Amino acid sequence: MGLKFSKDHTWVDDSNVQAATVGITVHAQETLGDVVFVDLPAIGQRFQQGDVVGVVESVKAAADVLLPVAGEIVAVNEALRDDPSLANTDPLGAGWFVRIAISAPEQLDGLLQAQAYSDFSANA
Repeated sequence: MGLKFSKDHTWVDDSNVQAATVGITVHAQETLGDVVFVDLPAIGQRFQQGDVVGVVESVKAAADVLLPVAGEIVAVNEALRDDPSLANTDPLGAGWFVRIAISAPEQLDGLLQAQAYSDFSANA
């Protein structure tokens, strides 16, 4: 897996730039608490880097999910929509939010590797 992280607490697996997987980080999930609802975009929508691609609501708060790189939505996690607790139990796996066709792969260079993100989130 080629996971990269944004300072907005989202991750992207760039193993397949035509269907890169995006979700929230463990830090985001732990900060939010138990996720009880997710709002996901429609397939085919296009977003710029940093755009709100969805909303996650927990027992504590609601938060926007910001897209770490620009792209077009090619899939949404219907299982997550049906069972938002997947974001709690497996935020880096089954709790993914969307898959996108990345339109600006150079934006990946500005994202953080795992250790750099860990250092950043420890101070956030």
